[in-house]
Amino acid sequence: MTVAQILAIGRTFPGAEVSTAFGAAALKVQGKLMACVPTNKAAEPNSFMFRMDRRDRPALLAEAPGLYYCPAHYLDYDAVLVRLSRLTPELAHDLLAMAHKVACPERVGLRGRVERVTRKRPNR
Repeated sequence: MTVAQILAIGRTFPGAEVSTAFGAAALKVQGKLMACVPTNKAAEPNSFMFRMDRRDRPALLAEAPGLYYCPAHYLDYDAVLVRLSRLTPELAHDLLAMAHKVACPERVGLRGRVERVTRKRPNR
């Protein structure tokens, strides 16, 4: 996969827009980082970073260490790095869906506006 393909898939998510992070291509939702080209020197060339809950990261790393990796620099971030040569469009979509939820915990409506998710209180 290419960065352009990932960005194209990412733009299909509500509120997602192409932007930059540290001078590199990125996807953001309401200004919050969703995914990007990693710029830290610890990242391998031809990689892409996806936001995710870091508690879920060990399972991905164990499941497919040839696809996923996480250098020491990224351990304190809610993110995983992916080798583009092994990424498929289907998996990119799934990773972007996960990143979208992390970047925008509020629900983003079809027109790209953030809608507060309200919970009804139980009747007492």
